[in-house]
Amino acid sequence: MVFFCLNKENSNLLHIEIKNLIREIQNDLFDLGADLATPISKEKEKYPALRIKKGQIDKIENKIDYYNKSLKPLTSFILPGGSEASTLLHQSRTIARRAERDISLLSSIEDINIQSLIYLNRLSDLLFVLCRVFNENGLKDVLWIPGLNQK
Repeated sequence: MVFFCLNKENSNLLHIEIKNLIREIQNDLFDLGADLATPISKEKEKYPALRIKKGQIDKIENKIDYYNKSLKPLTSFILPGGSEASTLLHQSRTIARRAERDISLLSSIEDINIQSLIYLNRLSDLLFVLCRVFNENGLKDVLWIPGLNQK
């Protein structure tokens, strides 16, 4: 859905760059699914399990830093919304946070690769930054106005 929206909105270099990043993230998410679907074994594995690795997290963190450079610091919470791409990325961020909570709960009863949990945490932060990028680098963020409807 985000791809469709990006194709429709614009095909500038930034959008192409972010579309490619999203493709990489989608691939990582399948790696994460394989990681979680394969129990951690204390015995030597005949075939090494596919696991999320620190390098995948480092790449996400580098992208957060890269895209965050063009954004002004927040002075207010922002509400999900703005451009169509931003709205879809906000929805994706919410899903990533939910998955992070579920995997955190899973980790209390099963051994998991902790990198999978860290990856989702960093992914949700990247998606938040990308939401702001697609809201004209934060200029069209929808700001929360405390008590707005209490008048």
